[in-house]
Amino acid sequence: MKKNKNGTCTSRHHHAGVSLLASPSHGDLLPCRVLTSSFLPPRVMANLTTPAWTRVLNSSSGPGGVEDTYKCIFDEDFKYVLLPVSYGIVCVVGLFLNLLALYGFIFRIKTWNASTTYMFNLAVSDTLYVVSLPLLVYYYAMGDNWPFGVGLCKIVRFLFYTNLYCSILFLLCISIHRFLGICFPLKSLRWGHVRYARRVSVVVWAVTVVCQSPVLFFVTTSVRRDTITCHDTSSKDLFGQFVIYSWVMLVLLFCIPFLIIIVCYCLMARRLLQPTWGISRLSRSKKKSVKMIIIVLVVFIVCFLPFHVTRTLYYSFRSWDLSCQTLNAINLAYKVTRPLASTNSCLDPILYFLAGQRFMKFAGHKMPGKPQNEMALGIVPNSPLGTSNDTDTIAKGVKS
Repeated sequence: MKKNKNGTCTSRHHHAGVSLLASPSHGDLLPCRVLTSSFLPPRVMANLTTPAWTRVLNSSSGPGGVEDTYKCIFDEDFKYVLLPVSYGIVCVVGLFLNLLALYGFIFRIKTWNASTTYMFNLAVSDTLYVVSLPLLVYYYAMGDNWPFGVGLCKIVRFLFYTNLYCSILFLLCISIHRFLGICFPLKSLRWGHVRYARRVSVVVWAVTVVCQSPVLFFVTTSVRRDTITCHDTSSKDLFGQFVIYSWVMLVLLFCIPFLIIIVCYCLMARRLLQPTWGISRLSRSKKKSVKMIIIVLVVFIVCFLPFHVTRTLYYSFRSWDLSCQTLNAINLAYKVTRPLASTNSCLDPILYFLAGQRFMKFAGHKMPGKPQNEMALGIVPNSPLGTSNDTDTIAKGVKS
């Protein structure tokens, strides 16, 4: 690896007798070791990247710059189709499902419990995010051209990460609540009460907003020719700090909650599979609960895990001596998992509807043989998400 006089670091790979220079995506600003193409609009870059190796003429980058060098420019033609289409689908489907869920929470569910509170806040978070997606759809459809100003660029990126980590933390709250209801039903009488759930929800929002507020500082725009790019990272000068910040968020808001969820679900599954636990009336509920545990884990792994893995690699590859093919593969994986992480806004409402009979028939029809207050989430005997059904049943017995 060699450092140029202009402060950029280059890693040269020989291919067909020429010197090749690794370069990241035009959409992200990376410092040292990886050069960005500051003179080509993204559309031109994308059109020049078949094959992957592109010769860039007159690429002198200032005093001491190297002329007539080669750079590895990523092939990102796919991005201008994948991202607008995927974000458009998430926007339409997610907005419809989350507005439907909010309608059910506000107008149809009369009795709220802890699970209902967490799910309502999760739906609010998802709704705030999906309403920002039309801007990204336009941005990527226009070839990484952002005409909406730096303020909206910061807000859109902030909403993405806020929704991402709100979803993770509220799924964590739901998992812990369910864990207490199944493994420690008496303790859940106190800690599973709706007033505690409201306080926890306020804390989740506060923690997420505070932790993601640096995004408003880091995220920026840049102008190349007639193209304005809305970066999802930071300027080159601040990229080192941004990577450190991203690592801290990775550990605090993803790794730790993920481990807690896995532990809770393993203990819950072991308890649910014990034939002597509970009463015979809940046998179907136990089976559905095990299935729901599997579904939530799969959704969590599919939506959140790939994004965090590829993003970590994407931010870290600048310090590795990798070939351009490998760098292009990492860039491709990261760009693909970004809309995948957004699909949680569509999948979360599905969990609400699977949570209980009340939500499946929240149009106002009472289920036969069930009191109206039992239709609320978590009080239905066969509700897979509402482990507070046991808590509420015990509570009624204690009060009587």
